[in-house]
Amino acid sequence: MVKDLVNLQAIQLLMESLEMDLTYDNNNVFARIIRGELPCIKVYEDAETLAFMDIMPQMPGHLLVLPKAPAVTLYQLPDDAALACFRTIKKVGTALQQAMGVSGSTLVQHNGSYAGQSVPHVHFHLLPGPLKGLKPHAQVSGDHTEIEAIAARIRALLAE
Repeated sequence: MVKDLVNLQAIQLLMESLEMDLTYDNNNVFARIIRGELPCIKVYEDAETLAFMDIMPQMPGHLLVLPKAPAVTLYQLPDDAALACFRTIKKVGTALQQAMGVSGSTLVQHNGSYAGQSVPHVHFHLLPGPLKGLKPHAQVSGDHTEIEAIAARIRALLAE
């Protein structure tokens, strides 16, 4: 019984050490992209949100929508910033489906590293079509030329 308790405590300590720090880091990669310090393949931007192509797409057309407000998880995001994200998701998601010639898409949002969040800034993944053949999350770089071409189609549809 004591051995089981010690093993349980060891597992809990390990899990806690793997958890993402929920204190916002102003130097995370997405914060730097928002400030223009790092490049991105932008498809849409307004005063409250930014949408750009994932450079390690899980499928062609994979894009990200994020608030400019600093928050690690959705639960820390102010309601007005969350609403702004969903307005952008609707706008960009519609263009994404048209650009990729599909009639549906998937929205994914992870909260914390335990759930699969890899960057400590809340963000939403928009994936066109079914999830068949999905590549691993944040592991395989995409073809830059293909990503740029898809982004151009999305931007053109948003400009209409």
